[in-house]
Amino acid sequence: MSYSNEEHQEQKFLFEWWAIMCQRYKIPSELLFAIPNGGKRNIITAKLLKDEGVKAGVPDVFLAVPRKDFNGLFIEMKKKKGGVVSENQTKMLELLNRFGYKAVVCNGAETAVKEIVSYLM
Repeated sequence: MSYSNEEHQEQKFLFEWWAIMCQRYKIPSELLFAIPNGGKRNIITAKLLKDEGVKAGVPDVFLAVPRKDFNGLFIEMKKKKGGVVSENQTKMLELLNRFGYKAVVCNGAETAVKEIVSYLM
């Protein structure tokens, strides 16, 4: 998986927004966190991470707060335009949704913000 600078900037903005807004929802900021599954790695590091349990397709961000009928919210971040969901990501999103999580793809930080706000309402 390639990781674009645009995706990085969108996810960075999401966490900057959360650092301010988490207080409004009375949720510790630590409960929204990134899962650094993507990016290019050398073969040795990739093997070590795989041995430690890193799985292809795991979404980028997790909000560890149960709401309504869900155990938590997973977000697969993509750039605003042109972001492609891989086969592994599609499979993982389907599994997470089937097992009680809300798992979504968000094209850009604005979409992710709207998803989090909707989830927390």
